[in-house]
Amino acid sequence: MDNYLRVGVITTTHGIRGEVKVFPTTDDPKRFLDLKRIFLDTGKELLPLEIENVKFFKQLVILKFKGIDNINDIEKYRSKDLLILREDAVPLEEGEYFIYDLIDSEVFTEDGNKLGILTEIITTAANDVYVVKTKEGKEILIPSIKDCILDIDVDKKKIIVHLLQGML
Repeated sequence: MDNYLRVGVITTTHGIRGEVKVFPTTDDPKRFLDLKRIFLDTGKELLPLEIENVKFFKQLVILKFKGIDNINDIEKYRSKDLLILREDAVPLEEGEYFIYDLIDSEVFTEDGNKLGILTEIITTAANDVYVVKTKEGKEILIPSIKDCILDIDVDKKKIIVHLLQGML
């Protein structure tokens, strides 16, 4: 699955003609306008789908797939992930990373002490927050700001952080 990135999750159907409402897991939902193909993770296989139409409703994206014209054909895929090939992803700017690439990274303090493993990234209005699980099972929340995140090495799955007073 390293070659795929999740861009959304089907929440429910929309109407009776096979459209679905999708909760986008990408920074820019408008990127669906540029997508031609997408993969539906059925849990057993990756089903390639061609996007026929894209609409927007509140914070959701409404998608119509070619060849799926009936609510009964798509209803069974509620809560399933929609993926794209990594090669179809939006190019990243300097200092930007895909969340998937950071998860399971080892997190160390600036003086070399291992804090734990990055298990989750919470997206907030101000900044992302890294959730680091220690070997004792405790969770440490670290804001993804320059003062705290000193270095990220995606290839080595290693993150160096500076802990502000009161974080532990």
